Amino acid sequence: MNRFIVLEAVLQNKSFTKAAEQLGYTQSSVSQMMSNLEKEFNMHILKRSRTGVELTPDGEKLYPHIRQALRQYRGLIDTANAINGLQSGTVKIGAITSVSCYWLPDLFKEFKALYPQINFVLNQGDYGTIIDWLKNDQIDFAIMTAEYGEGFNKTIVHNTNMNAFIPVDHPYANADAVPIEALADDPFILVEGGGYSEPLEAFKRSGVTPNVRYKIQDDYTIMAMIEAGLGVSILSELVYRRTDFNIVSKPVEPNVTRPVAIVYKSKDELPIASQHFAKFIIDRKEELK
Repeated sequence: MNRFIVLEAVLQNKSFTKAAEQLGYTQSSVSQMMSNLEKEFNMHILKRSRTGVELTPDGEKLYPHIRQALRQYRGLIDTANAINGLQSGTVKIGAITSVSCYWLPDLFKEFKALYPQINFVLNQGDYGTIIDWLKNDQIDFAIMTAEYGEGFNKTIVHNTNMNAFIPVDHPYANADAVPIEALADDPFILVEGGGYSEPLEAFKRSGVTPNVRYKIQDDYTIMAMIEAGLGVSILSELVYRRTDFNIVSKPVEPNVTRPVAIVYKSKDELPIASQHFAKFIIDRKEELK
């Protein structure tokens, strides 16, 4: 089973060297394990390309079965841990910026107070990247919008307001709310959502077309650009709570919301530690603000 774990790390990192660093092996031992794995199955599983190490055509046919074996093995380990009182385990999560910054640190701290031996692996990305991680079993579950990710199970834990983020000298800086039509007149800085965008959907519903001047993946870069007077944006209200940028955040008219959900393939197939942490979040959803 160790060779399967190493293969998974090699593919995730696209590198023997990085996989070795991640797992605490030497690069030569990782290479030897992959060579032995190929000998065992009598086929070439890996190849080097310009983008790094990837699967051969034969490897692509074999790897889904290896992934399934890993899931079953980890399920076995997690079940044993559950019988022993959830003494160990790793929770692998994919999350958007606002969630990973504002909610997860406190949730991790509270959960580890109950289960000190549980570890967390947090991957932050846009919607498209997170869904790819789910499809490839790189994460156990995601915390993201419920509006994207067809075919996955979702449990909504919060409805977050999406506010207008504008410079301090903007005409609507002192208003109670900003009409979405006014935001369409300014240079708009769009969060690169990887397949779905709450602001673009809101503009579409209102029958207006924004003047998208920039597409940026990072909320904090966007706020820095707004502070510099380069445009306006619509972002989660959460990110404004932990920033010292000299900008203004106001509700949008009509209201724009993001239904934040726990997104997963199957609750029963989640590792035991992840099942417990997902339930931990759901039980505290009324406290998420």
